[in-house]
Amino acid sequence: MSKFLSFIKNNKAISWVLGFQLFRLILLPFMGLMPQDAYYYLYGQNLSLSYFDHPGMIGYCLRLFTDIFGQSVFVVKLTDFIITSLTLFSFYKLASYFLSKQKAENAIILLASTLFISILSFNSTPDVPLLLFWTLSLICLYKAIFEEKKGYWILGGIAMGLAFNSKYTALVLQIGLILFLIFSKKYRKLLLSPWFWLSIIISVAITFPVWYWNYQNEFASFAFQSSERTSSITEFKLDAGYFFGAIGHQLFLLLPVLFLVFITFTFKFIKRALLKFKLPKSKTLFLLAFFIPTFVGFFSLTPIYWVKLNWMMPSYITGIILAGMFINKKLLKIQVIFSIVFHLLVALEVLFYLVPIKSDDTWVGWKELAIETEKLQEEYTNTFVFSDDNYKTSACLNFYMDDKVYAQNIIGLPALHFDYLGDNLSTLNGKNAIFIDSDKRFKNKDKKGENHPKINNYFDKVTELAPIIIKRNGKEVRKFWVFYCENYKANPSSTNK
Repeated sequence: MSKFLSFIKNNKAISWVLGFQLFRLILLPFMGLMPQDAYYYLYGQNLSLSYFDHPGMIGYCLRLFTDIFGQSVFVVKLTDFIITSLTLFSFYKLASYFLSKQKAENAIILLASTLFISILSFNSTPDVPLLLFWTLSLICLYKAIFEEKKGYWILGGIAMGLAFNSKYTALVLQIGLILFLIFSKKYRKLLLSPWFWLSIIISVAITFPVWYWNYQNEFASFAFQSSERTSSITEFKLDAGYFFGAIGHQLFLLLPVLFLVFITFTFKFIKRALLKFKLPKSKTLFLLAFFIPTFVGFFSLTPIYWVKLNWMMPSYITGIILAGMFINKKLLKIQVIFSIVFHLLVALEVLFYLVPIKSDDTWVGWKELAIETEKLQEEYTNTFVFSDDNYKTSACLNFYMDDKVYAQNIIGLPALHFDYLGDNLSTLNGKNAIFIDSDKRFKNKDKKGENHPKINNYFDKVTELAPIIIKRNGKEVRKFWVFYCENYKANPSSTNK
């Protein structure tokens, strides 16, 4: 033990990484359930080959951990923390292939200090396993290409397939690999190698469950992820808010120093390629092949489309290794100072909820809402509960309550994967219901005064009850409107005939 402590003391990089991870681990029990945690936990409790809005890897991970350690918010968060810690370890291994020991240590400090690692450690999303399998894919491909270890082509194919089974953006891995081989004079011959094609075939084979689920469900997931976004992009409406919003997100996730280093070296490499027709050396080109398509590709869409803050995350893996080539001790120190300040602010918010979040994307109030809803069910017996906000309220109540909670498919609206849980809504005919509607802005304690326009079509009578007010540290922080709905009709059109 003393040798281990001495090793940590003499290794500043490990000390910093362990310090950041220990901070996150200490904060973990104080983090309440996020809607994303509850929704992907629902994935795991309803095992399927794939799911409507994403592949199922995060759901499988949560199912595994909660089956072993029990269902609790802490275990859900611990799943994310452990997987992200494995990503950090894998990243350091990958960085050591490209950087000197000192620069690799700088790179791991850069990565560990970012807020996006904190988000992945605290919040269940498909990006949690995606980043791990993305990093493992790059390790395997590096060894297959640069160390000519053929067995790693097979392992790389498996890792790329598992990355795709985490999130569809992992398709960029195969794209990046092909782009690297095309532009690399030294390794272009590998495009004809049977090992390369075996790796691609294996990666596709591993994704078979996702394709088969889509085949069984009229390719609903692929259509959901592509058609709406494609139509929005093709409209080509410029919006400065999208662009500056994306910059704000990246400054928050990476912190200013690292983001500016990203912009600097991206400009440098693109300028050299376009003006001097000069490509970097093979290893640097490899890193860029898995950075440029995702980072620059999504950034180029920001003037016309709202790019979500997590879409660029996979590019950070090789991007931070590239940043490690350029960043100096002074900039690294500034990055760490920024990080400490921001993480302390995050800790204060988690512990004391100083700034109320005017959104359902919060960790506050869900358990209290479930308790109050169960009290209503005791008062209004033989009722089922449903909500209408895509998944957030319904998923969180499902996590805490014994009775099944439904989503907006109760009133004929699309409800993401709730539509694919196999529920026969006609079994609810004639039952009464409690409808929960979140007041995201919460300006007063008044009733809403009006019903959801669809509800009256599915129930004979709707009565608004007193809203549920959630308090935190004695302060009123959240509000939910409540409606008592009588005599449900799953198919109102046929009932009216």
